[in-house]
Amino acid sequence: MGMSLTDHDPFYRIAKLPPYVFAVINEMRARARAAQQDVIDLGMGNPDGATPRAVVNKLAEAARNPRNHRYSVSRGIPRLREEITKRYKANYNVDLDPETEAIVTMGAKDALAHLLFAVIGPGDAVVSPNPAYPIHQYGVLMAEGHACLLPMPDAAAFLSGLEDLYRRSSQPPQLILISFPHNPTTLCVERAFFQAVINLARRHGTMVVHDFAYADLCFDGYRAPSILEIEGAKEVAVEIFSMSKSYNMAGWRIGYCLGNREMIAALARIKSYLDYGAFQPIQIASIIALRECEEETKKICAVYQKRRDVLVEGLRRAGWPVTPPRGTMFVWAPIPERYRALGSLGFAKLLLEKALVAVSPGIGFGPHGEGFVRFALVENESRIRQATRSIRQFLGQ
Repeated sequence: MGMSLTDHDPFYRIAKLPPYVFAVINEMRARARAAQQDVIDLGMGNPDGATPRAVVNKLAEAARNPRNHRYSVSRGIPRLREEITKRYKANYNVDLDPETEAIVTMGAKDALAHLLFAVIGPGDAVVSPNPAYPIHQYGVLMAEGHACLLPMPDAAAFLSGLEDLYRRSSQPPQLILISFPHNPTTLCVERAFFQAVINLARRHGTMVVHDFAYADLCFDGYRAPSILEIEGAKEVAVEIFSMSKSYNMAGWRIGYCLGNREMIAALARIKSYLDYGAFQPIQIASIIALRECEEETKKICAVYQKRRDVLVEGLRRAGWPVTPPRGTMFVWAPIPERYRALGSLGFAKLLLEKALVAVSPGIGFGPHGEGFVRFALVENESRIRQATRSIRQFLGQ
């Protein structure tokens, strides 16, 4: 008898990844739905809106052209890179060279995971705020880096923690990985915050990656700055922008990495071995999105703002006050006092069982996410009202 694979130790990289906490809730939700229960799913941040029609039409037209069926360009077709740099000029007054300072990626996750593979080596410290979007933490582990998690109750606390880290450690971090408006905490920052981060990074020769996935989901007059607006940012920083949330194009998997040319070149090099770029019709359709759908992004943002208001108001009525976020498509809610002891996973399970509402447990976003759950604004207003009514009933018991 030969040895079977099951006799081996777990695969090296897989063994480093913790069990995906969200899977527990997903399985429970699937079971409840199989039992014909109407679960309102506010768990995963998966946009439910339709992609703008002009973009879909362009995809269909481009897909009929056999020329577009071949391998594309790994770093993205030139016209698409030009279009994203034009958007940056128009929206942030940032000048980017489409040849050397912009690359197209298969969504923000591709940009992030492969950039980390490209620029991080064994034991390199990568600092990021915690709680965080899972790939921010585990992308670092997979690239053999050391994830250095700084608590972020607010922006000032994160900054002083970062300054402290530079003072304390003999070896400055190789990279700072940030993302604002922030998932899951919804924290928003002003330019001064980025200025401070860039100053530290330039002084110590640290790279900076800013994940700007929620660039256009800003409420109540707040406008999220791009880190590339900061003088000298391009010497140390790249920014990742994605079509997913701004244009309701989550499943299309198109994002961009922009800024520092050394880092962009490293990402381009790694990607040239890994892929031949996204399907060309998707890239062509993305040009139309960037060129013609700026008004759509404002409408998409307004939809999320209305949903936020309905959720926040409904939770308040249920006796669960939360702070309305100024950005993202989430609400980050501290667990009501009397359920605190259950922990976020226990509370999320209870909410699913008793109120038929699925949320993400804060612990899934790292140790500092404990004590919170995250609501995603991915159901329509009447479904959100239904969710808050059943939460109110459950909390009133």
